[in-house]
Amino acid sequence: MSAALVTKNLRRSYDGREAVRGVSLEVNEGEIFGILGPNGAGKTTTLSMISTRIWPTGGDAWVFGKHVVKDVHAARRLLNVAPQEEALYPTLTGQENLEFFARLYGVPKAERGRRVADALEGVELTSRKDDIVQSYSGGMRRRLNLGCALVSAPRLVLLDEPTVGVDPQSRVHIFEAVRKLRTQGVTILYTTHYLAEAEDLCDRIAIMDEGNIVALGTVPELLGLSKTSEVIELRLRPPAERVEGLQAVEGVQRVEQSGPLLRLYTSRAEELLPRLWSEPALEGRIVQVRVSPVSLETIFIELTGKDLRDE
Repeated sequence: MSAALVTKNLRRSYDGREAVRGVSLEVNEGEIFGILGPNGAGKTTTLSMISTRIWPTGGDAWVFGKHVVKDVHAARRLLNVAPQEEALYPTLTGQENLEFFARLYGVPKAERGRRVADALEGVELTSRKDDIVQSYSGGMRRRLNLGCALVSAPRLVLLDEPTVGVDPQSRVHIFEAVRKLRTQGVTILYTTHYLAEAEDLCDRIAIMDEGNIVALGTVPELLGLSKTSEVIELRLRPPAERVEGLQAVEGVQRVEQSGPLLRLYTSRAEELLPRLWSEPALEGRIVQVRVSPVSLETIFIELTGKDLRDE
């Protein structure tokens, strides 16, 4: 496969603090590539460097072979971005917004009508094209935001947390639009902090935390990074005192505690559970027990030491 995007040791600092710390990626043409991480992980800053909105402090990035600093205008013509913040004019209709952005991106006049119609269809807003954006729901505005990135017919689309705050129906519409783009050969770079979303939508995922890529691969490849196969979650009675000594229990490979929630990583949950009930440190404290296979969530916790949903 040819590479749509390559970054090498991409870095960005603000006032001496590194927000992105040497990100190296290679995104294949036509794939949906996810960057999964909490708020503040460096996802938006990474997209901003790739989209040429800000310059890197160090490192390099190429979009279909065009350097984002040395060939900035050529790179810009090959990509577009749907930012986290809505970039829409609320007193214009959906169609008028798309027409404005088509002119802004230099779409030839003869092609604008078709591009606008295609974008409306792609985000399933054709029936609402003549309504002012002020009357749109939050999810509809998110979809139009994506449509505005499509009128330039980019080969690479950067989507920054496109489903934050949207209703379930609009989330489905956005997923459908993204999958349709892939069938058309468009490459998608998709940032999210929703684990299930990344797992369901993306061909490959890079896990990002504190400005670093800590793991990269398909979901099966990421799951294979775990040294365990099962997670036992114990919910404890208050007070949420620290439980000590469980690491020494036979079959326990890793212990994590967050308040009243205790996670034990193991490969033999069935054998381990009876031992836990007889542990003095847990006597009379267990309220709930849940056993689950290793998931993308548990991989994230193993790699970063934090719970993504708490970020």
